[in-house]
Amino acid sequence: MPKMKTKSGAKKRFRVRPGGTVKRGQAFKRHILTKKSTKLKRHHRGTLTVRETEMGRMAQMLPGRGL
Repeated sequence: MPKMKTKSGAKKRFRVRPGGTVKRGQAFKRHILTKKSTKLKRHHRGTLTVRETEMGRMAQMLPGRGL
């Protein structure tokens, strides 16, 4: 049986934390920032955790990562 491959886009965008949760970046903060409010840009800083409903999809994209 061949090895399962990790989706290369997913391994660049997600990190699995020791507790099994997945860390992700925030969308809508890269470009065209002039029309976005300061509050919106401030709230889009930092990282978020992937929701529990998406963890099945994460396990498919990142096999062998303990999900």
